[in-house]
Amino acid sequence: MKTQSILRRILVLLSVTVLTFTSCAANDAGDSPSPSAPPKQGTYQIPEFQDASFHADLAEDCGALQLDASGLSQGYVAVRAERDSRMKFQIICGETKYNYDLPSGQETVFPLNMGSGSYTFRLMEQVSGSKYACVWSGSRQVTMDNEFQPFLRPSQMVNYNQNSDCVAKSRELASRCDTDAEVASAVYDYLVEHIRYDKQKAATVQSGYLPSPDETLRTGKGICFDYAALAAGMLRSVGIPCKLITGYVEQETYHAWNSFYLKEQGWITVEIQAQVNSWQRVDITFAAGGTPADRLTNDSLYTTRYVY
Repeated sequence: MKTQSILRRILVLLSVTVLTFTSCAANDAGDSPSPSAPPKQGTYQIPEFQDASFHADLAEDCGALQLDASGLSQGYVAVRAERDSRMKFQIICGETKYNYDLPSGQETVFPLNMGSGSYTFRLMEQVSGSKYACVWSGSRQVTMDNEFQPFLRPSQMVNYNQNSDCVAKSRELASRCDTDAEVASAVYDYLVEHIRYDKQKAATVQSGYLPSPDETLRTGKGICFDYAALAAGMLRSVGIPCKLITGYVEQETYHAWNSFYLKEQGWITVEIQAQVNSWQRVDITFAAGGTPADRLTNDSLYTTRYVY
């Protein structure tokens, strides 16, 4: 194996906070398979696809908008509204508040990423510039089936469906693996190898930009938001809870990365043992760009602002 490939592999292992694990592509004897050998068939059980969508027949007519609350226990709310002015959909739980752009006439899904509790939903309409006025408000009590629901389904920020190309690719990779750890590693390896950072896009991207996981997969390039959305879509679609996180690196660079959850085992890193049943951070953008591993595993450099 070439030195560059070895270094890349080491970087990947450190970045996903694991020292060693069985490669999804290796055979039992450790020998390289012959060119004609079929791909390994793993034992990982891909769960039923977890969807999130707007159901017109279940939506409440709230005057200013239609609110589909049928998915609250599954970690999402879906809305539709039509107005001439720009709109935002505001979600509040406790002291935490999220503001999302709401396209007129489009059915849109938003995650309830703050867990079970009392949620307030508001439709905000643009008055002028960055000023918005509340034109509708309503509260709902949310009791989720489990804490992972928002991070197993598509939403506005992580937009995919059962027929998406990224879902097909993730299922292809997962079919060769035996555990959720191997699946996460296979997806991570694939993205590090096949997606490149788009500097031109980074320099020209506009406020309000939303990533398209399939577009990123097709073009083989994107910005950090694209990396994180694609990774989240691929992992979620095969049953691995994954957060898309935005915030700051070293308190100055706005950035997007992921955190995924592995339930089967604790992982070992070079310095510490990760806790069993714990979230693990993974920064695919920096790993693909060759960022030193000590930065990728240094929690103190990352400041979370929003979680989707």
